Amino acid sequence: MRVVAAVDKYKGSLTAAQVAAAIGHACWELGHDCTEVPVADGGDGTLEALGGPNRRSTVTGPLSDPVEAEWRLSRQTAIIEMARASGLALVGGREHNDAMAASTVGTGELIDQALDAGAKRIIVCLGGSATTDGGLGAVRAIHAPHRLRGVRLLVACDVTTRFTDAAPVFGPQKGASPAQVRMLTGRLERLVQVYRDEFGVDVSTIAGAGAAGGLAGALAALGGTLVPGFELVADELDLYDAITGADLVITGEGHLDAQSFEGKVVGGVQAICERAGVPVGAVVGDVDDDVADRLPVVSLVARFGIERAMAEPMWCVEQATTELIEEIRSGRASLR
Repeated sequence: MRVVAAVDKYKGSLTAAQVAAAIGHACWELGHDCTEVPVADGGDGTLEALGGPNRRSTVTGPLSDPVEAEWRLSRQTAIIEMARASGLALVGGREHNDAMAASTVGTGELIDQALDAGAKRIIVCLGGSATTDGGLGAVRAIHAPHRLRGVRLLVACDVTTRFTDAAPVFGPQKGASPAQVRMLTGRLERLVQVYRDEFGVDVSTIAGAGAAGGLAGALAALGGTLVPGFELVADELDLYDAITGADLVITGEGHLDAQSFEGKVVGGVQAICERAGVPVGAVVGDVDDDVADRLPVVSLVARFGIERAMAEPMWCVEQATTELIEEIRSGRASLR
């Protein structure tokens, strides 16, 4: 058989490339060919899926401390993960964040450096932000924003949250108190008018503009196009062509739940397979009962227990892959 391993990372355990490699090894042992395609949904992990970093810049972190942010520039295309410059993980999580002060300046500095380096196409991946500054820090950090007029700016975004809803929807996850959520909302409402006056764009009407605390809206005001993250990655990796004509596709992620089918990797891969008429199954870290019947799935936690799944994840993925393939080929697939 020709198998395609189109998988996301197992957060905190394996990278997407490692999961794909484990699936590929299991296929090789069974005598099958396997095309390994590590995938992402436009958030963290996307830079690795699209070739990995080849640049490193010192930029302003979310709370003004300098951080070393990796990014990529290849063939005049820059790939920037905002979390590497303005991410919540950089400040140690919500408990250590200052939700009012956190800024996207560093992300803007990366965009500015990409422009200086001659980028004609810039992909900004959202997700994992510490910020609810409406992207103002990024906008102000880009010297001569008019340079973006000659650039295709793509913003990978997998939410539909409106600009002025960013604070109540995401603020608490970033450490904002109820009072701070109200203040941040007022700030975002004022920024709607600022962006309308400066750039002629009404960010309040754009679905998804609230992503990354409003950074998506700010980049839209600068001429950016918001695109579903998984679809952007799938296009970049020619995933559609890889799946066409395959005998089986194996997808997966760390935790399969209802959100996995709403713009994430597993749901996106399943949809492509349905259109292509290719069977698909999943190897996942864990799975919620309410989605376990959406496709044949093997859960490492259910099969091997949480301790072994965390201690030997590569071995567990290989064993689960073997089981999944055998069950699908026999027509008995109803796994968990």
